[in-house]
Amino acid sequence: MDIKEIKSKFPIFINKAKGKKLVYLDSANSSQKPKVLIDRISNFYSKEFSNVGRSMHSLAVTATNRFEETRDLIKKFINAKFREEIIFTKNATEGINLIATTYGEKFIKDQDEIIITELEHHANYVPWHFLRKRKGAVIKFAECDKHGEVSIDSIKKLITNKTKLIAVTHVSNVTGTILPLNKIIDLAKTKKIPVLIDGCQGAPHLKLDVQKLDCDFYVMSCHKMYGPTGVGVLYAKKKWLDELPPYQGGGGMIDEVKKDDISYPESPTKFEAGTLQTAEIVGFAESIRFIENIGMKNITEHEKEITEYGLEKLKKNNSVSIIGDPKERGAIISFTIKGIHPHDIATILDDDGVAIRAGHHCCQILHDKMGIPATARASLGIYNSKEDIDILNESINKCNKVFNN
Repeated sequence: MDIKEIKSKFPIFINKAKGKKLVYLDSANSSQKPKVLIDRISNFYSKEFSNVGRSMHSLAVTATNRFEETRDLIKKFINAKFREEIIFTKNATEGINLIATTYGEKFIKDQDEIIITELEHHANYVPWHFLRKRKGAVIKFAECDKHGEVSIDSIKKLITNKTKLIAVTHVSNVTGTILPLNKIIDLAKTKKIPVLIDGCQGAPHLKLDVQKLDCDFYVMSCHKMYGPTGVGVLYAKKKWLDELPPYQGGGGMIDEVKKDDISYPESPTKFEAGTLQTAEIVGFAESIRFIENIGMKNITEHEKEITEYGLEKLKKNNSVSIIGDPKERGAIISFTIKGIHPHDIATILDDDGVAIRAGHHCCQILHDKMGIPATARASLGIYNSKEDIDILNESINKCNKVFNN
C-alpha cells in the first residue's frame, strides 16, 4: 500500500501541529476523517437534505434511501444475516446501554449474574452497574494476567446457573489484547448464555463476520472507523430484537398510537426513536467504502507491521515500560516512562507535533489492577508509518532529557 497516498486523503494532515508535522497517534480515541466523508456530509446538507422516514416528497424519499443504503452497507460489511439486525445509535456506549436496559428489564432478576473482564472500558461496565443498582444484578470480573490477557478458564470458573450475560471487549483499548472471542462464545453457547462484544477497537482494525463469530450483540463506534461523530451501530441477532422492548419512546418508533395503548413496529424502527444523525449516517457509507477500497486485510497487516516496529523501537529504550504483553495485540501501545507522569509525556510530545492520549483511558479498574494511575498511549490508524514511530521515539528521548536535566 502507498501510505503517503492514503494519508493525502485526510485533509487534517495538511496542517501543522505546533509548527511541526502532525503525527497523529490517537486513533483509538477517535480516527481522523477522509475527504470523501467530509465532502459527502457537505453534499448531503447542500443538495439532498430532508428528514427520513416521514415525508413523501422527493427530497425525503432520496434522503431515506441514502440513509437505508448505509444500513445495507453495514450489513454486508459485518456479514449480518438480516438488515433489521443493524440499529443506529448515537455511539457504541448507547448501544450497550440499549441492551443493558432492554435485556435487563426483560431477563435480569435479583442476584442474576453478568460476567465482564478487568480489561473493560467504562462503557462496558457502567451500564451493567446501573442494572446492578436497579435490579440487584451481580457483576463478576474475569481476571487478566500480568500480560494483560484474559484466559478462557478465568471466564469459565465464573459461570453458574445464574449467569445471564457475558459482555467483553474485542480488543483492549489499553493493552491492545485481542480476546479469544471464538472460545468465549463457544463456551457461552454450551451454557445458553448470550454474549455482547464491545467492538470499538475491533471493528476499525479487524475483519468482522458476526455470523461466523456467532455473538448475540456487537457494538461499533463510527468515529473510530474513519467516520463521523455522533453515530454508533448496534448489531443484535433478530431473535433478540423481536423479543426486546423499545429502548426510548417518541416519534418514528411507533406502529399505532391510541389513548389507551400503543403498538410498536419491528426492528430496526422500534429502536430508532426520533430524528437520528441523518447526514452523519449517510456520510458513514463513504467511510465503509473507504475501508473496503483499501481492504481490511491490508489495514490489519499494515497496522500489525507498524505496531511491531513500534514495540521493537520502544523496548530498546530502557526508560520505557510497555503495558501488557499479549500474544495477540491490536494497534495499541500503552507505556510509561520512569519518573515522568503520562500527562507530562503527552504535553512534551505535543510540542513536537505528536498527538497521543494520556490518562486511565476510561479503564480505571485495569490501571488499579496494574498498580499505576495512568499510562501514555500511542494508537495507530491506516495513515501511520514507521516514520511516525521514529518521531515518537525521538520525542520520548526528549522527555528524558527534559526531566533528567
